[in-house]
Amino acid sequence: MAAFQEKCQRYFRTSNFYEVLNVDKNASERDIKKSYHKLSLLIHPDKVEQNHKEEATEKFKILCKIHSILQDERKRRIYDKYGYFDEGTDIAFNWKDYWLSVFNKIELKDIQKYEEEYVGSETERRDIKWAYETSKGSMDFILDAVEFSNFESQPRIIEIVREMVDNGKVKEYERFFNECEAKRLKRKRKFEKERLEVETFDMQQLEKESQTKKVKHATCDASFKRSFSLKKAVEE
Repeated sequence: MAAFQEKCQRYFRTSNFYEVLNVDKNASERDIKKSYHKLSLLIHPDKVEQNHKEEATEKFKILCKIHSILQDERKRRIYDKYGYFDEGTDIAFNWKDYWLSVFNKIELKDIQKYEEEYVGSETERRDIKWAYETSKGSMDFILDAVEFSNFESQPRIIEIVREMVDNGKVKEYERFFNECEAKRLKRKRKFEKERLEVETFDMQQLEKESQTKKVKHATCDASFKRSFSLKKAVEE
């Protein structure tokens, strides 16, 4: 078995790329990408405890590489034909090119537009359903897995899941609908802490930009005064 397949077997208990991503062999590029994003949320090194970060990092690297292979038409054909694709060492794998191929350069307005289209859409409902079933009703997991969700999103998510339960689409989990107050308060403190960190970061950025502008203005003033002095000296 090729070295990379051995790593897959070790960390995911299967050497089949499609099984790692939990998609069918005939899955579309869009389905592969969607599954990749969901799995990356689950195993991202930032999502685990410190003592599990090393293993999570290795799993995340394997997941990224599998995605890079299956999203490439030529590489995917080779894998489908021979059952393996090993590019050798990680040194041979160009991570910069990979990230550029997955994530296009976007602006804030693009993110805001996507959020407006996503929140309340059928795609969001499917993601909520997937996260609810996968975690067996863990609100912490759902808020981490569903895009743009936060502490304030909970009542709306509960309403959506309740509708799904009433319609027989998902199983009812006690811990989701009757979560203890202590856990909700802990989650609230976590989100408040994260919000404060973001606000602090934003203020620091504004201060840096302000200082940069001051430096630029001071430089311009100094250049103007220097030019004016030289001009005056020439005229005299």
